[in-house]
Amino acid sequence: MLATVGTNLGEAVSDLYAENILAKIYRTATKSLVGEHRFPDYFPEYVPQDGGHAGSYVLREAEFWTCGFFPGSLHSLWERAIRFPRSIRIPGGAASREDDICIEDIRLQLQGLCNIWSRPLHAMASRTDTHDIGFIVMPALKLDWELTGNQHSLNSIIRAARSLATRYVPTAGAIRSWDLLLKKNLEITDQTENMILIIDSMCNLDLLYYAAEHCRDGQELYDIATSHATVLLRSHLREEKPQPLSQDCYAGPWYSTCHVANIDPRTGDLKARLTHQGYANESTWARGQAWGIMGYAQTYMSTKTETFLQAACGLAEYFIYRLETAPDFVNEGGRYVPLWDFDAPIEDRSSPLRDSSAGSIAANGMLILSQALAAAGETKLSARYLRMAVKLVRELLEFAQAPEKARLVTGSSYAIQVEDTTPTGFDGILKFGTANNNQYSKKRYANHGLVYGDYYLVEFGNRLLRMGLV
Repeated sequence: MLATVGTNLGEAVSDLYAENILAKIYRTATKSLVGEHRFPDYFPEYVPQDGGHAGSYVLREAEFWTCGFFPGSLHSLWERAIRFPRSIRIPGGAASREDDICIEDIRLQLQGLCNIWSRPLHAMASRTDTHDIGFIVMPALKLDWELTGNQHSLNSIIRAARSLATRYVPTAGAIRSWDLLLKKNLEITDQTENMILIIDSMCNLDLLYYAAEHCRDGQELYDIATSHATVLLRSHLREEKPQPLSQDCYAGPWYSTCHVANIDPRTGDLKARLTHQGYANESTWARGQAWGIMGYAQTYMSTKTETFLQAACGLAEYFIYRLETAPDFVNEGGRYVPLWDFDAPIEDRSSPLRDSSAGSIAANGMLILSQALAAAGETKLSARYLRMAVKLVRELLEFAQAPEKARLVTGSSYAIQVEDTTPTGFDGILKFGTANNNQYSKKRYANHGLVYGDYYLVEFGNRLLRMGLV
């Protein structure tokens, strides 16, 4: 499979393992422990690119759905230090530098930070007020369990899965995503008449499938996840006419997605397709499409149900098609860094609004999809999605990676510290993320680094390592 992407794959994505990534995440982990808004009451969410707080993480209340991604990034780096130490590029031994930081020091520091940052997640596992509990606990606690055998982390994963299962509505066959939908132009509050499902929910099903493998009542969790994924096939996926641009495209149906669906909780019937973070109800929000790709690829890996594999392929093809048919002015340096919504008007041709996080999420989804297809004997299609996943990440690194860089240094008492290697600093790894640019949203913000964009970028690097591709 390596030959399908070229023998220089490691070179093409070498920045995934650069000292800069370790340094930035390490610094955020330490400096977020002090200050007025600090851990454990607040977690990193986004890094503004302009304004008074440009370059520094804005921390969000711990209850917000993004709180699990930064601990996940720390654990991904810790996994590298334990399982793939050669991937950790450190300054020790460099003739031009006096620093002498060894891998043992980094492993120990990361272990301590991982323990600190994962601690609040255990209590959150009991939350039944959110469908995002998978995003909250899985990035960190799954790796903690797998790397250390920490039974506490596995117990919290299982408890979180059971918490998520309480949101399942049997008459609808799905898990309620949100209790309410509140926008400037729309309010949905009656839960007896309405049930809100969002495409993001597909990526929380991995929690249910993982817990199902590790507990006695696993079949119920498995069935809930599979039922939910089946419902979203008809509530969120919109069939599109295939328009192949190459001979190696998937030959089955292609799909776009809506962000939000409102179904009848008593019957599961579709009432409306809507959006909360995309441009319009009928548009294709890029990050939603990426969540769909990854969610259905993961669901296939857990179920081996062909319908889910076909859905993931159809979603991936439409995503690729929209990237490759974007207006010519989008090509300048960043064709494969997605526009924030594939159908939104472009207000500034010189700087189209993008969402780099959609690219890093989609790349992970296509990498999982490539693995699934390889195992199914679909080698040509597997190679296509591997090539595309690498292309997405390569362009993210070339176009969206913050030019502001940092490095590790030895401080007083031989403690590890971080210093900028550029005149200004930027806490995030990627720029050009868009959290929510919907005109009717009560909080509209764009053009920043996003904690989940960075997490999925780092995790992509780890997936390549686990696959033995770098």
